[in-house]
Amino acid sequence: MKSAERTVQIMEVLSASPERLTLSRLQELTGYPRSSLYALLRTLVALKWIEAEEGGDAAGFGIGPRALLCGTAYLDRDPALPHAVRRIEQLRADVGYTTHYARLDGSNVIYLATREATDSRRLTSRVGRQLPAHATALGKALLAELTAQEVDALLPEQPLEALTPHTVTRRPALREELEQTRARGWALESEQNTPGLCCVAAAVPYRIPATDAISCSIPLDHATDQEVERVAEAVTRHASALAGTLRRDGIR
Repeated sequence: MKSAERTVQIMEVLSASPERLTLSRLQELTGYPRSSLYALLRTLVALKWIEAEEGGDAAGFGIGPRALLCGTAYLDRDPALPHAVRRIEQLRADVGYTTHYARLDGSNVIYLATREATDSRRLTSRVGRQLPAHATALGKALLAELTAQEVDALLPEQPLEALTPHTVTRRPALREELEQTRARGWALESEQNTPGLCCVAAAVPYRIPATDAISCSIPLDHATDQEVERVAEAVTRHASALAGTLRRDGIR
């Protein structure tokens, strides 16, 4: 059991890092004894769950191809995803901006599908990545489906993680944003996880409480009040339509 838990944590630490990690850095982040950590890493390398560079203790470890295969299998087997992909493609056609579909996972949201705007300059895909729910419109839309007590139990202790200087990190401010989200039926954040972008999102209520949401990212220089309202109307309309399709197909 202990080895299984350590293996999972190693994979999670490596997947959260934008760069390869040395043995020393992994020991620092996990707190595991050096000898047992090294043995686990060599086993994972042999099984191709992680990759290792040459260089002794200075070698870097990163996620390997087996992890990608498992992640792809999850997407392939999700019955809601094909419907969601078609819907965010339609939403992108309506609004002209990048659209996303994501799922709440603990205190984070995991991106399951993205359709980039034709003029997008993003160099990396968000699919398979996770971000703190409190810092994204997707997450706020889904947190707003929960009671205040459920949100407090779900999120980590204060202060909440700041991804940018604009990220809401205090619970009272987050509660206020969630109340606004409940009142208008959609969530909004501006530069809280990505500088230069604001985002509108709505929950897809085919489950109660909703676990999935769709969103649209708007360049900040386009995000007038009128444009945000236009996009919000489209996002909520497509979220409602997607929920209806999933319920009719018996997907829960």
